[in-house]
Amino acid sequence: MIRTHDDDGVRLLTLDRPEALNAFDSALYREAGTAIEAARADDGVHVLVVTGAGRAFSAGQDLKELERLAAGEQIESGFPVLLDALCTFDKPIVAAVNGVAIGIGFTMLAHCDLVIAAESARFRTPFASLGVAPEAASSYLFPLRMGWQRAARVLFTDAWLSAGEAVEHGIALEQCPDDAVVPRALELARTIASAPLGSLRAIKATMLAGQSDAVAAARAREDAAFAQLLGFAAP
Repeated sequence: MIRTHDDDGVRLLTLDRPEALNAFDSALYREAGTAIEAARADDGVHVLVVTGAGRAFSAGQDLKELERLAAGEQIESGFPVLLDALCTFDKPIVAAVNGVAIGIGFTMLAHCDLVIAAESARFRTPFASLGVAPEAASSYLFPLRMGWQRAARVLFTDAWLSAGEAVEHGIALEQCPDDAVVPRALELARTIASAPLGSLRAIKATMLAGQSDAVAAARAREDAAFAQLLGFAAP
C-alpha cells in the first residue's frame, strides 16, 4: 500500500491503494507512518514528496472501518502513528496532490511544508456531515493557514475547494496541469534537497518550534471530541 522511490536526495512516497481512492484504514495509516519515520531516519533523504496512486490523493478515512469502530468493534487505530510521524518529521515535506483530497487527505496537507495541486484536485473535510470532530490539529492549523472565516466555511459546511481556491486560501503553493503535478513537486524537492541536511533540519525545527505545543494541544482536544461524539475511547 506504500511505494517509495529515491532520487537525488528526494524520496517519493506514494499512497498505493487506488481501488479505495487511497482511503486510510488502520493498515495504511501504520504503513504510511512507518514509511515517514524511515525517511526521517535515513540521512540520504533530504526531502520527502508524498502523492497518491490513481485518480485520488486520498479519499480520507476508510468509512467502512469507521462504521465498524462506531459499532464497537475493537480496532487499534493507526491514525496516531501517521500523525505522530508527520508532526515530528524534521525535514521538508512536499505534497503532490494529484486528485481528490478528503478528510485526512486534506488535513495532513497542513503538516506539509509545500503543496503542489493538480488542476483537477478538489479538497473537502466532511466532518460536520459525518457527525464527527476535526482531526490532525486542523481546528488550529486551518484558521492559521486560511484565516478564521475561510476555515470556518471549510469545517462547518463541508465545502469543496478547487485547486485555485486551495492556492488562494494558503493551502497550496501553486497549481499545475494534472500530468505535471508530480514532476513539478519533484523538481521543487530536488532544488531544496541540494542544501545541506543540517541546514534543512535547522530551518524545519525553528519553523515548527512556535506551533508544536499548540498542535499537540489541538490534537488532544480533537481526539477527545471525536471519541465523545462516536462513543469510544480516544486513541
